[in-house]
Amino acid sequence: MKYLDKKEFDKANKFGTGNPNDAFAKYFVGNSFLNPLTNPKDTAVFLANVTFEPGCRNNWHIHHAKSGGGQLLICTAGEGWYQEEGKDAVELKEGSVITIPPEVKHWHGAKKDSWFSHIAVEVPGEETSNEWCEEVSDEEYNKLEEK
Repeated sequence: MKYLDKKEFDKANKFGTGNPNDAFAKYFVGNSFLNPLTNPKDTAVFLANVTFEPGCRNNWHIHHAKSGGGQLLICTAGEGWYQEEGKDAVELKEGSVITIPPEVKHWHGAKKDSWFSHIAVEVPGEETSNEWCEEVSDEEYNKLEEK
C-alpha cells in the first residue's frame, strides 16, 4: 500500500522510523532514517528498520564477503524498488522479501509517491565489507515509474 501521508505511514510502520540516517546520508538521494533492532555487541546478526521518504533511494552498492555475507530485505510498510545491475527493477510491497547475494551490485529505495520501510539484515560472513558506488540518477529512477 502506498503512503504519502506520513501520519498514516507511521501507523503501518510497526518497527519505527528511528533517527535520521546522518552517518550514511552521503550514500542516499533524499532522506532516510535508521532504527536498529539488534545490538551488534549482543548478536552476530544485525537488523535495522530503514525508512525512506518518497523518492529516496540509496546509491548502487555491493556487499563483499570472502564467504557468507550478503543482505536480506524484509519489506514492512509502503512501496519501493530493488534493482540489481543489468536487471529490471523489482517492485517492493509489504511482505516482499529480497535475498541479495554477496558481490551483487544493487540499490533499493522508496517509490516517488510512497514512504517505504524495510528491515535490512546483514548476513554474517567472513571478511565482509560494503562498497558504495554511484548514485541512481534521476533519469534512471524516473523511468521506473513509467512501467
